[in-house]
Amino acid sequence: MTEPTHDEPHGGALGSRLNWLRAAVLGANDGIVSTAGLVVGVAGATDSRSALLTAGLAGLLAGAMSMAAGEYVSVSTQRDSEMAALAVEKRELREQPEAELRELTDLLQARGLSRDVAREAAEQLTERDALRAHASVELGINPDELTNPWHAAGASFLAFTVGALLPLLAIVLPPAAWRLGVTVLSVLAALVLTGWSSARLGAARPGRAVLRNAAGGALAMAVTYAAGTLLGAVGV
Repeated sequence: MTEPTHDEPHGGALGSRLNWLRAAVLGANDGIVSTAGLVVGVAGATDSRSALLTAGLAGLLAGAMSMAAGEYVSVSTQRDSEMAALAVEKRELREQPEAELRELTDLLQARGLSRDVAREAAEQLTERDALRAHASVELGINPDELTNPWHAAGASFLAFTVGALLPLLAIVLPPAAWRLGVTVLSVLAALVLTGWSSARLGAARPGRAVLRNAAGGALAMAVTYAAGTLLGAVGV
């Protein structure tokens, strides 16, 4: 007989990992694509290294701050909702414990337990920690692991910055004749890597994620380069 394996993520661990993964992938991809689009667009209009560096740094700082602020607001709203739901549950447990016990029993029974077993499990869970039991079974919340907006904001800021540094360095370090080619190849390679990594960490097939990332980045650079070239040609 083979021993059962437990490599797959479960419960709160999966939810927490997916939240961090979402923020990291979103931040890195946005940093890569938006900064690449910006510097490639400027490169279409001018070959000035100082102009490219200025535009890239401005885009990096603005984008990183925007990502961090957006993630902070989003996760703060989620945390507020979780805390409000826990407060309601705490009040209901205090004011109507029997009704809450029946509710927990019903929820456990709906998960496949017999009525008697569900009642016994509900009583034991309530005796041990009623709020934690209802938070987990009814709300899907771990009171000890509420989302942290500062962590999410910091992760987004860092991820965007790391992603944005690649196209910025790729466009300013090589000789002028190589800048565009080096940047495009570096960005596409990075998007393939982030797409593959996000899919693997999320236990999904990597093909679609890789294709979406690479196609989106290529389209963004093509559009901005065309716009920059057009503006440069007309002397704007």
